[in-house]
Amino acid sequence: MNEVCRIKIANKLVIGGKERFVLIAGPCAIETEAITMNTAETLKQICSELGIPLVFKSSFDKANRSSIHSSRGVGMDKGLEILQKVKNELELPIITDVHETWQCAPVAEVADILQIPAFLSRQTDLLVAAANTGKVINVKKGQFMAPWDMRNVIGKMQEAGNTQLLLCERGSSFGYNNLVVDMTGLVEMRSYGYPVVFDATHSVQKPGGQGTFTGGNREMVPPLVRAALAVGVDGLFLEVHPDPDNAISDGPNQLRLDTVKELLKEAIEFDNLVKRS
Repeated sequence: MNEVCRIKIANKLVIGGKERFVLIAGPCAIETEAITMNTAETLKQICSELGIPLVFKSSFDKANRSSIHSSRGVGMDKGLEILQKVKNELELPIITDVHETWQCAPVAEVADILQIPAFLSRQTDLLVAAANTGKVINVKKGQFMAPWDMRNVIGKMQEAGNTQLLLCERGSSFGYNNLVVDMTGLVEMRSYGYPVVFDATHSVQKPGGQGTFTGGNREMVPPLVRAALAVGVDGLFLEVHPDPDNAISDGPNQLRLDTVKELLKEAIEFDNLVKRS
């Protein structure tokens, strides 16, 4: 397993090197303050018990929905207010998406990690604006990109003077309305020296598979988690919801909150085996 740099997040945790994987988790979209706080509190309790570093994730806006009539979330102002409450009351690092250059600075006042959505991973101005905040940046590899295309993302970030970079795999387009994961791509991206995060729940999406919304198969998340950890990754990304079948976004591929603990117990065993070797 190749060594990668270690990146400190919010002076609370470290990702990379031989450290235990960091969990990035939370509901796909911020729906209500109650759902957000309940999920964050439960995840913190689970991760504290298991000894897993946690970064809480939820999005204030889902700007790339299949249909114009799909719910997009609570918006930036309300969303950041809720994320700030999670940060203050539960003392958890925060990650959330940015979609436009002007969002980067205000979002960076709350978030410890800015996330670049997969569809926007080649948008130079957005990458540079995010880099200029000085925050850790998690770039999701576009479904249309090869693993080695991420070297250009690294180059853009380095030119902007920011080397606090996470590379995130979330599946590659395979025909219509389907994704596959090339596990060798995780090895390839990790060879560039930066921590790699595996997004297991987006990797089981069926993009636009339901016509006006995205389908998915959450039953395939555990096998992909096992495979990615066996290959060797630095972080796991899981979208988690108390009632995913009624979530406003990504319901079919989000995990039920009450199933996460058992999956994480198994994940630790795989992670320990690989990193000991």
